[in-house]
Amino acid sequence: QVQLVESGGGWVQPGGSLRLSCAASPSLPSAFNMGWYRQAPGKQRELVAAITSSGFSSSPKGMKARFSASNDISKNLVYLQMDNLIVDDTAVYYCSLGPGVWGQGTQVTVSS
Repeated sequence: QVQLVESGGGWVQPGGSLRLSCAASPSLPSAFNMGWYRQAPGKQRELVAAITSSGFSSSPKGMKARFSASNDISKNLVYLQMDNLIVDDTAVYYCSLGPGVWGQGTQVTVSS
């Protein structure tokens, strides 16, 4: 069973950027589709970006301009680049390889 650990969260001012990392151990599967999700207090978990093992990145229409995923398979890492952050981006961010394979989440707080 692959285990996932997110890192890179923290506090950032509106307009700022953060890059989250998701480390897979013992390694990323040879073929995968990794999703990045977020959940704000009182809201449902939502997808913000996804990346395949071949490097194809996608984001929901409303996220595309500010959220993008990438991977470094040699390091067993997947990244979420977040730009031009707004207060409403405050949430716990998770990476997931699918049902039952989730990281513990990393908190992102956007405030002035």
